[in-house]
Amino acid sequence: MRLILFSCVSVLVSVELLAQQPVFRSQSTNVSVFSSNTTHTTKPNSFIPETEKKNAKKHFAPAGINIHLMPLFGGYDKTDSQKAIDAEFLKVCDVNFKNRKEASEFFSIRAWEYLSEGQKDTATYRFNLAYLLDDENVDVYWGLGVINYQNEKYEDAVNLMEHGLELDDEDNVTLMVDLSTVYLKWFMVDKKTEHMDKTFDLLASALRKSPECANAYMQLSLARLTNNQIDDAWESFHKGYELDPQNANPEILLALLEKKEDPKGVFKK
Repeated sequence: MRLILFSCVSVLVSVELLAQQPVFRSQSTNVSVFSSNTTHTTKPNSFIPETEKKNAKKHFAPAGINIHLMPLFGGYDKTDSQKAIDAEFLKVCDVNFKNRKEASEFFSIRAWEYLSEGQKDTATYRFNLAYLLDDENVDVYWGLGVINYQNEKYEDAVNLMEHGLELDDEDNVTLMVDLSTVYLKWFMVDKKTEHMDKTFDLLASALRKSPECANAYMQLSLARLTNNQIDDAWESFHKGYELDPQNANPEILLALLEKKEDPKGVFKK
């Protein structure tokens, strides 16, 4: 089955191997989010809800732009030839999978694997195929949001991941923590208090739903540290550490120790 499917999709795009970058979900491998001097950009890849697209004038990608390597095909309308290729792909999937939801899950799983290897173009392409099969697959918006985060397009990342969270009925704790990571990094770039407020709101919601989520406490520690709430940051760090010592973030710990000695005396410089 995989050989048939991948031979079908391989005609659409050639991929480029990129350096490995962090993948949240939400991070058992710790991610450094401390410093950035980069200004984010948002166009033309911003997520556009389908209701808005229906009322918008059709716009096709400029010549030379490969929409398959842009999240959600870059929001562009497709030409007749592109639609024909999509139809052929869907036909192959209909033969090889029980239903399109199952096929979409297959391609999103492959996309996460490619993303974990640093192959962002290939991952984007697979997430787009998953989207083509099922536009309510939460992992599509989640994964493409992570890719936009890696590309320092924080507004695009937020828009995608928030839509994914809505599709999951605001009940996905891991996605909430990942989204808080994006908001916090966005705050570090533009210093808008609304982004810090959103970070705290998401983490509070995550911990209400899952009080044993160690990663949420680690992220809360970082948010409080960034907000110069040092004592509260230490408290959150200890809670996360007690829940999962193996997942304690050493960068956060070092930053805390630079600010103030551990009130509990557990950690030393």
